[in-house]
Amino acid sequence: MNQEELKKAALAYHQNPTPGKISVISTKSCAGAKDLSLAYTPGVAQPCLEIKNTPDDVWKYTIKSNFVAVVSDGTAVLGLGNIGPEAGMPVMEGKAVLFKRFADIDAIPLCLNKVFDDKGRTDADKLISVVECLEPTFGGINLEDIGAPACFKVEQTLKKRMNIPVFHDDQHGTAIISLAAILNALKFLGKKIENCRFVVNGAGAAGISCSEYYIFAGAKRENFLLCDSKGVIHSERTDLNAEKQAFAVKTDKRTLADAMQHADIFLGLSAPNCVTAEMVQSMNQGAIIFAMANPTPEIYPDTALQAGAAVVGTGRSDFANQINNVLGFPGIFRGALDVRAKDITRGMMLGASKAIAELASEEINAEIKAELAKAYPADFAKGMFDGKNGELRCDYVIPKPFDSRVVPRVAKYVAQAAMLEGIAQIKIDNLDEYEKSVALRVKNQLR
Repeated sequence: MNQEELKKAALAYHQNPTPGKISVISTKSCAGAKDLSLAYTPGVAQPCLEIKNTPDDVWKYTIKSNFVAVVSDGTAVLGLGNIGPEAGMPVMEGKAVLFKRFADIDAIPLCLNKVFDDKGRTDADKLISVVECLEPTFGGINLEDIGAPACFKVEQTLKKRMNIPVFHDDQHGTAIISLAAILNALKFLGKKIENCRFVVNGAGAAGISCSEYYIFAGAKRENFLLCDSKGVIHSERTDLNAEKQAFAVKTDKRTLADAMQHADIFLGLSAPNCVTAEMVQSMNQGAIIFAMANPTPEIYPDTALQAGAAVVGTGRSDFANQINNVLGFPGIFRGALDVRAKDITRGMMLGASKAIAELASEEINAEIKAELAKAYPADFAKGMFDGKNGELRCDYVIPKPFDSRVVPRVAKYVAQAAMLEGIAQIKIDNLDEYEKSVALRVKNQLR
């Protein structure tokens, strides 16, 4: 499909047969007078009074226990930039579709206006004041496409003020998924994360969050070089915000090409075609390249591999090792909602990363393999899903989005971490049975 065909198909998809991608469907019958008296007056007064007397009963009698708000102000939408809340709506609707399809979570897009400063950028305090008012209705908040650096303050403040999970997927989603791929790539190559030198190109929300998360997982801060549009973030620069200053190092390296010399891992969250074969050749042996600019990566996989890279991933579904956030957020929220967690912590995120990494080296049974054969016929034909327990491939260090094992396993590990950290309000006694129940729930809602 060429670009013009894709444009026409995408516009038709979003317009027909009705505009948009989501709708509201009642979960209860409303077929006659009796149903009406229960759904609305006078019957509705009973759950209202129960909730008034016991506020936690809102989880029992309303949608809240399975309801997530996808909140954006449209200031950093995909690679399109600050296009505004209306133009961001299709993305937020799409996120709601993925929540439902992969985890049976009901989600609704909330694209907010009048939360900007006089330059049209996010006013963190205005956005915070709106979102914190949503807690009575929603069981979780998924922040999306909010510009840096305001997004850092928005998430950090809301996590302190709200007693429900708040998660900025642009920051943490990529971090969680890419760490899973890095852990498996390092395992495949026989390297250790604490010994690896990282170059991160793109020091916005995702780049900063990925770097901090990798350090939490065992990487060393002194082994990081971050680059933004002005080059290497070094200690002599005077134009750095607080988040960038945490990665400002004393170095004579100034360009991306300088930074990549003798690096082990390159993470691209930046611009297309900014990495050359010569840069890859300057890296250490067994180099890992995750070039995630979309739709055009920092370097194409075939070029990187020909230049000597050992493991290559992108954000695209038509190349091996796709770093796709849908591997993370549906299962993360499923697990958090099911134990009624008050937050989503780094420990819960690390549980998600380990769950995703684990599945890539786990033998696939016949039923799942048949599903993957249908979703990914070319990969199936190459034998990508034929590995035995414990085996990894350079072109398969992370599972596929349509692998139905992912959400249940991620939910299980997230729920387990929440219980261990003491932020879960519901205890799950048998986590293996819980994983099976999530798998069945998602399967049933697809029928």
